[in-house]
This record gives sequence, structure tokens and C-alpha cells, in this order.
Amino acid sequence: MSPARRGESASLASLEPIGHSRARMSRLEQIVAGLNPEQREAVQHTSGPLLVLAGAGSGKTRMLTHRIAHLIESGAARPWEILAVTFTNKAAREMRERVERLIGGEAGGQRGVWVSTFHSTCVRILRRDGSQLGYEPNFAIYDQDDSLALVKRVLKAIGADEKAWPPRGIRSSIDRMKNRGLLPADLAHDDSLEARRMRDVYQRYQKELRRANALDFGDLILSTARLFEHHPEVLASYQRRWKFVLVDEYQDTNPIQYRLLRLLTASHHNLCVVGDEDQSIYRFREADIRNILDFEKDFPGAKVVRLERNYRSTQPILSAASAVVANNVERKGKRLYTERDGGEPVRFYEASDERGEAAYVVGELLKLREQGVRLGDTAIFYRTHAQSRPLEEELLKYNLPYVVVGGTRFYDRAEVKDALAYLRALRNPADAESLLRIVNTPARGIGRTTLERVLLAAEQADTTLWDALSRGLGALPNTAAKRIAEFVEQMNGFAKLLSGDAIAQPLATVLERTGYLRALEAENTIEAEARLENLKELLAAVEEFERQNRDTPPPDDAPRDLVDLFLEQVTLLSDADRADTSSDRVPMMTVHVAKGLEFKHVFVVGLEEGIFPHFASLDDPSSIEEERRLCYVAMTRAMERLTLSNASMRRMHGSVRYNAPSRFLAEIPEELLAGRRRRATRPSEPTFEPGPRVDFSDAQWAADDLPVIREGMRVEHPIFGLGRISEVAGAGESAKLTIQFERAGAKMIKLKYAQLRILE
Repeated sequence: MSPARRGESASLASLEPIGHSRARMSRLEQIVAGLNPEQREAVQHTSGPLLVLAGAGSGKTRMLTHRIAHLIESGAARPWEILAVTFTNKAAREMRERVERLIGGEAGGQRGVWVSTFHSTCVRILRRDGSQLGYEPNFAIYDQDDSLALVKRVLKAIGADEKAWPPRGIRSSIDRMKNRGLLPADLAHDDSLEARRMRDVYQRYQKELRRANALDFGDLILSTARLFEHHPEVLASYQRRWKFVLVDEYQDTNPIQYRLLRLLTASHHNLCVVGDEDQSIYRFREADIRNILDFEKDFPGAKVVRLERNYRSTQPILSAASAVVANNVERKGKRLYTERDGGEPVRFYEASDERGEAAYVVGELLKLREQGVRLGDTAIFYRTHAQSRPLEEELLKYNLPYVVVGGTRFYDRAEVKDALAYLRALRNPADAESLLRIVNTPARGIGRTTLERVLLAAEQADTTLWDALSRGLGALPNTAAKRIAEFVEQMNGFAKLLSGDAIAQPLATVLERTGYLRALEAENTIEAEARLENLKELLAAVEEFERQNRDTPPPDDAPRDLVDLFLEQVTLLSDADRADTSSDRVPMMTVHVAKGLEFKHVFVVGLEEGIFPHFASLDDPSSIEEERRLCYVAMTRAMERLTLSNASMRRMHGSVRYNAPSRFLAEIPEELLAGRRRRATRPSEPTFEPGPRVDFSDAQWAADDLPVIREGMRVEHPIFGLGRISEVAGAGESAKLTIQFERAGAKMIKLKYAQLRILE
């Protein structure tokens, strides 16, 4: 049924026969049946601002989906008049599926409801209306790697020293400013030398993004807010479209997201936000806990509903976590409880060192596996990635399969990014970063000096890199000019193959005709074979995407191009979206990544002062409060058993630390914590004694006698086994190696402590 017909049907609702009205009442009763009183209260609220304080595991997704269904079935809103915003694609997908199950396909069903992330919502708005700001609908979206590459180009162009101006730090600073809603012009009040240089880099960065018809993650939301502020007629159209706005994880919103929500709901104030101030853990991304703490002040007359009944964890786990977070000042307060009976106390283990801690955790995992527990139902959480090493070594030693969640994802692998860069450059030829990635991949004899000349010529002519390549700008030697002309001709030929509804076949043709596949086949190595398999997997994923989306009608009148949709999907994946916990492997992750997940058995390691809470937070009360919230998040992921551990001594970053136990342990009542001050003993089965290790810090390696390390070398590690060096960063003993191990995947290791045996 067309939108017009759907609207006509809705307008006739008041003329329904009594039997139809009774049927509708029955459906409404079914929607609220099974909800607890607090959930029902939130679901049935239909006018004005609503704040739902949802404790961990309190059924907030159930409440949100039932609220959407109730708004539609009650006649308060038609499906396309509802916008629901989440922070992950996984949560958005789950919400859409639940709404579909609740109300089916009648009256447009869930298809008319916009359920997506902040970034995806803004992409759809900008594809349609971004021309008002000068963007073409085929704009590229730069991920963190693209942004970093662009920052490096800008720094090189202005002659900045990367040691004084670290590119990653610059990129993070730009991202933070955008999250606060600040553009270069907004920094004019600070006239210090550092501020002026930062402003200059930021301005040049934005100029290059514009030239490439590209936006980075921060731009997506900032540009949408600017679109609404500078074009009130566009804002009014979306205010009329979305009469109800629902926001999940509201405690994680930053200033620019808050600004966007205020704009969207200014005409009707029908804003429902769901969140938990005790789970606000993203201050490093500019998330502002005041957004949820001050909601009632910002939206006068707001109704507040507390969801305190927990459906996930046992009472001892809830009581222990609540006791920790109760020490915070910046909170509204809630009392989590469960109607589940029983539950064992929280376990605690103190090891002599980090290896003893790892031995204990793996020993407990072995016991759980013997009891029939799936490894996928367990999880290990740590505060920082650096803590994973001894745990990984112990898991490998006992052949326990594991996965490091939040590590290198499939779409970040070099060969996959190369293939996607071809797609992006064909879809948007102005995309300079994609062009720079593929212009000599596979090797075409187009060197760095040639590209620098073309880039300079493009800047001088104020044109795109693609235009400069096409026009042969840069006063190039004949050989270089010929190679570039051949590349341009080949890309123009590929562009004719790419259409809005076909991706897989054109991409396969590109990989074949460029010689990319032949180059990998010619390497004849295990690593090259793995890369070929990854490209086959990519093509299979593209084919599946085409099948799922080609015949699906668009949810609204937004521009629709399958290539754009696919590139958006893979670019906007978050860490939570990447978390695959379905396999029977032990998931390992930082607590930040663990947010939103749940496991039957959880191990939280490294509960020491300086580790958790992190040393950077120790002198700042607000930072300590966020660390405490982080601890609360970690504890409340556990459903049946929670184990906490620490070490009296820990080796990290090449030094030995003697840390006091974490203050958070002292905040748990004694009666809720079992097993204090036990010492580590290694699991008895199976036995394994590691052989002697060769360490680059040993006396046999003089500072100027370090072996020559190159990309492509095969090496052997005493724990991780065989691998090949894929990247070398830095020089001498401070060099950092990225090694792709056959068993353990990609690892970054400092050369001085690498303990490697060079095989070739």
C-alpha cells in the first residue's frame, strides 16, 4: 500500500465499526500483556517528554518496542511518524524485528518506522537534503583510517612535524570538537600558537573533505544539525514527519547529538529517552552525563519512569554491583532487584602476578567446560587491551579457543579495504583517500613522487585529485603520465559496469582485470591464500546483501542506491556490531566493548589501583566516577556467576608494578564476596612447561646489533607460534611489529620484547 493509501486508512480509523474497535482494543491489550507495571506505564505514555531510567538488564528494549507498537495500534502515530534512534546497528536490527513480530505488516508495519543509529539516520537525511549544504548525494563516508590518512596528508602539506603533532592525537581532537559541535571558526576566541595551528589543521582538513565530497563520522551529525539550523524549512519537514522520537542509551549522547534531538522535537516535545546514568562510560567520546541528569530541567513537565526489576542477573551480583556504583555522586539513583531465587556470592581471587591470574581464570574455564558449559557462554573482561597477552598465552597453552572482540575486524583487513576503495572511488571519483589507496594497488609503477606532484597540482588548481589525474596535471614525465592515463582509462571502463543495483559482479571484474587476484596468487604463500579467501568472503557478503536488499522497497522516499547502502553498512559498524559471541569460543574484550552484552559466566580481571580504576583517572573525582560506572557495567554483564581477580605484581609495558587492590573491591560488602586472598596454582591438566625464550632485551643483542626486521619475514613466537610480519613501525629496539600469526591472529609486539625466532 502506498504512503497516501496508508494515510487514508489511518484517517478513517474513527469510522471503524464497533467490532473493529474491539479488535483494536484486544491488540492493545496483547501489546501490554506481560509487561511489568513500570514498563506498562512507559509504554502507555503518549504525550510530552518521557525519561525512562532503565537499570541494567531491566528489559528496556522490550519496553521500547512495545511502546512503538502501542503508539501505532492506539492511533497516536502512523508508522512513518516514528523515529527510533539507537547506538548500534545490532540494536536497531533487533528493535525492527521485534516491532515486526508485534504488529506484523498491516498499515505499513515496521517498514514505515525509522529505526537506526544516529549516524545512519543522518546519512539518510544528508543523502536527500545535503545538497543544501553543497554535498552531492554520492558523498563518501570516511572511517577512522581514512581520517587518519587525511590528517597525515594535511600535516605533510603544512610541514608539521608528526612527533610534535601526532596524527592520531590530531584526528581525535578534531573528532572531539565535532562531537561538541565546534567548527574551526568556533575556535577563534583562543589566540595561542597551539590553538592557531590546530585551527589551521582543522580548516585544511575540512577543506580537503569538501574537495573529496566526503564526510567523516563527526561530520554526519554536525552537518545534519547545521542543515536544520540554516534551513528551517528542511527542519520543519522532518518535525512534521516524526511526531514521536525515541532514543536508546541516552546517557551516551554528546553535545551535538543533544542539539540535534532538541531541534527535531522542538515543535511537539514528544521525546522519549531511555538510559541509565550508572552506565555512562563514554566521556572520552564527549558523551555528557548531564544530558540525562538534567533531562527534567531541559524538558519541563517530563514524566519519569524507573525500570528497576532486573531480568538478567542473580541478586548477589546485582547487590554487589549496586554497592559499588552507590558511591558515585553524579546519579539519580535506583534499586535493582530480581525475582530469581538463589545465586552464589561474587567470587574473588588474588594472584601473585598476571600469569598466576591468567592460570586461575583458565583453570576455572576448564572446570566449566568439564561441567558442560559452552565457552561462548563465558567471557573475560579487562580494562585495557594490554592485559590480554598473558590470558591469550594461557588459553593457547591449553588449546582453549578464544576470540578477541574489538580487534581487527574483517572489513579492516588490507585486501578488503583495497577492494572497497575501488568501489568507493567508482561511486565517488572525488574521494581522494580511496584513489590514493588504489592508484598503485596492485603495483602500476605510479610512485609516491608522482602522486605528490599530482596532489600539489590539484591543490593549486583547486580541483579534485581525480580531475588532476584525468587532465594529466603535474608536469609529469612521459612514462608516469602514460601509466596514470592507463589507470584513468581503466577506471572509466569499470564505472560503466557499476550500477545502483549491481555490486558483486562489477567488483569481481575489477579484482580480476586490475590483476589484484593474480598478484596474490603469484605470491604463493599462506598469507596470500588467506587474503584470497577473504576476498571470496567479501564477494559472498556482497551477493548476500544484494539478495536481501534488491527487491526490498525503500522505507521512505530517501534516495536508494545499493552501492551507497552497502558502503554505509560496512563503514558505520561499531565495536558492538562486530562482536560475534555466537561461536563456542571464549570472548575476550575491554569493558567498553562489553557494554550491551551478557554472559552466564563473567571474569573481570586486573582489579588494581592504576589498572581498574585506570591510572589516568586517579586525580580526578569525575573520572573516578566514570571508572566506577565502568566497573558496574562489567559486573552487570554476568547472569549466573561473576568472578573478580587481581594480581599483587604485574608486568606491563616493560616494567613491573606493585599495585594496591582496587578501591572498588573494598566497596563490595564482605558477605557478598567469597574467596579473598587466595594464591594462584596452575591447573593440573594438561601439563605444559614452556621452553627457554630468546628476548631481544638480552645482553646478546647489542643496541646496534639488532637483526634487520622487514615486512614479509616469517617468524616464530614461543607462545603464538608461526606468523609473518605484516608491518614495521619505527626503528631499532623501539620498533613495533604487527605480526599475523597462524593460530592467534594479528598481534602488535614491541621488537625489544618480541621473543622471536626469525625463520627467513
